[in-house]
Amino acid sequence: MIRTQISLSDAQKRRLDRESMRTGSSLAELIRRAVDRVYGDDVGTDAAIDAITAAAGAWSDRDEDGAAYVERIRSGRRITR
Repeated sequence: MIRTQISLSDAQKRRLDRESMRTGSSLAELIRRAVDRVYGDDVGTDAAIDAITAAAGAWSDRDEDGAAYVERIRSGRRITR
């Protein structure tokens, strides 16, 4: 973990203090959670990239592209083979 210093307004500090009292979490933990929620969690990001990579080529055996598939499904037409 990397230690850093930030400046907060009085109102921000009061909100964090209230949430800390309510949850029992430290100010540092509340700030880490807020950063993950707003800017993304590295773990979740890595999992999403892994899922996209694993799915690459999954549509390659299809005769239609994604746009044609969506239009067909929306129109209610079935595949005719």
